Amino acid sequence: MKLSRYVALSGIALSLVACSGNQDAAKAQWDDYFVGNIIFEDKSPESEGSRIYHSLIPNPEEYIAEQARTVLNTLYFSPADSIVPVNNLYYTIEEMDGISGKGGGGGEVSIYYSTKYVAKSFTDNDTAKVFFETRGVLLHELTHAYQLEPQGIGTYGSNRVFWAFIEAVADAVRIANGGFNGEADRPKGGSYMDGYRTAGYFLVWLRDNKDPDFIRKFNRSALDVVPWSFNGAIKHIFGENADIDELWREYQIAVGDIKE
Repeated sequence: MKLSRYVALSGIALSLVACSGNQDAAKAQWDDYFVGNIIFEDKSPESEGSRIYHSLIPNPEEYIAEQARTVLNTLYFSPADSIVPVNNLYYTIEEMDGISGKGGGGGEVSIYYSTKYVAKSFTDNDTAKVFFETRGVLLHELTHAYQLEPQGIGTYGSNRVFWAFIEAVADAVRIANGGFNGEADRPKGGSYMDGYRTAGYFLVWLRDNKDPDFIRKFNRSALDVVPWSFNGAIKHIFGENADIDELWREYQIAVGDIKE
């Protein structure tokens, strides 16, 4: 009995090691991938937020490239995939309202991060909290730089489904890489059409409970499903019998937001 238990536990241990090895191999394939020329600029070097930012991230270009590869590994299977090209990525920190935002396209991408927000996040003198939030925001915005976009349904500003897909995937990537505080940051109820964290946690739940490659397949569905829809993507990934609303209900029951 003891021997059988030892063998069983050894098998689990070996499986965990193999899984870890696979994850490391998946990440390693992006080491030499060109994430774009990263051009960092501090437009408010005199600000308190700038001082805090540089104390946390002394080499912004290197740090941004590292997080970009994390995003790419979450969105795509390999560098051989059809990946949105980014030739130049302009990243600025500046004294302005808001938090962060992404602009541009066609290989030329700009991202800004508010030094006002950095300083505000540091009100409790919690360096770890500021670093955690800065990384999380960066993961979200970098996802916007590299993610695929739905086809045949208009644009981000003209179609709510398009908008929901874009913001859901961005927060899903952030959640999948530890950029939020787990269950504490998960919105209760709502709809997958709410995008952001509400849909992002749902997408990660589908990855964790239905298909470990779900986020990659969901991102890829933007090319494969035209015109794109949430239910069309779900059927493309899980089969014609799958239904987005049924999966959403299953998720809501699983996380305790509704009862059967």
